[in-house]
Amino acid sequence: MRKKIFALLCIALFCSHDMYLKMDTYFLKPNQPSQIQLFNGTFDESENVIDRDRMLDASLFGNGKRLKIDENQWSEKDSITFLNFNSGDAGTWVAGVSTKARNIEMKADAFNKYLKQDGVKDMLLQREENNTLQNDAVEKYSKHVKTIFQVGDKKTQDWNTVLGYPIEFIPLENPYEKSTGENLKIKLFRDGKPLANQLVYADFKSAKNGHSHNSGDEPHAHKSEKEHAHSTADNHTHENESHSHENDAHSHGDKTHSHKNNEERYSHREENSKEDENHTHTTGQELRTDSDGIISVNLTNDGIWYVRTINLVNSDEEGLTHESNWATLTFEVTHKHDAQSHFHEHEEEEGMPMYLFIIGSILIIGVLFFVFNRKK
Repeated sequence: MRKKIFALLCIALFCSHDMYLKMDTYFLKPNQPSQIQLFNGTFDESENVIDRDRMLDASLFGNGKRLKIDENQWSEKDSITFLNFNSGDAGTWVAGVSTKARNIEMKADAFNKYLKQDGVKDMLLQREENNTLQNDAVEKYSKHVKTIFQVGDKKTQDWNTVLGYPIEFIPLENPYEKSTGENLKIKLFRDGKPLANQLVYADFKSAKNGHSHNSGDEPHAHKSEKEHAHSTADNHTHENESHSHENDAHSHGDKTHSHKNNEERYSHREENSKEDENHTHTTGQELRTDSDGIISVNLTNDGIWYVRTINLVNSDEEGLTHESNWATLTFEVTHKHDAQSHFHEHEEEEGMPMYLFIIGSILIIGVLFFVFNRKK
């Protein structure tokens, strides 16, 4: 019984957490107070904050200049870490955060569950083929996240900035020159080289009244809900354990920011264990990089898009069995790009077209003028 309970706790604790840089809107006015949210959990809910001493790099890049983010620009509320900054001059901007590596020990069952739930299919298949599913794991992990946002109307080349992270998504096209229904090519680098045959997931959170270009949908069908949303029950919280990640990642134990509510949230973990075993973080498009490390994301909907990957490999480093580097990239897509207003312009969709109304009005005035003159 104790072994069963321990296994269930491991599933709860070791379910991994992605990290994302998120914004309420990715279209900003120049030189205005702005904010980026650092989520550690799912794309829809952050489970814990990230300490500044975990960040190897935190940068803003725009108009050809890299700006180091000062420690006092960060703040926390609930489980979200906030970056407060001035939006700066018009242009296409990039923000990035790269974390230090940490180690975690996992029992075989917990490790296999993590591989399944986070879609690390290649390593899971390797373990199956090598008959090593029963082997425990010691994994070194780190996370490297980016976001691209547009300030004002001016488009600049900063969107393809290389921040030099161990693993990094670099678009080959400016996301803010793309529209819903088009494709966006993105290149994945590992240690500065294209990473081929890497599994990548791309998904979105629908903007309110966003337009869909999915096959089967009518043109410009309005949607107000995300198609692949994680429900509240899907979110994973993590209790403080001696072998957990400090303030981050799979188990996310936090020495300085302990969240006691997590214990209450997982008091029914045993009852819901079957659901948790089937839960995955692999919604959306499942893509593989080609020989040049490139994927093509089909931008089917208006909304906030995110791509994510976990590059997990075997490690020969003493005391380790595996090393993982996590990467995410976020940006926003609309069917019409207007950085200042971003509203839908449906020109006289209902009723008489404007030019017919004007011509008709002129004709009526002319007829009336002729009639009155004739009476005189």
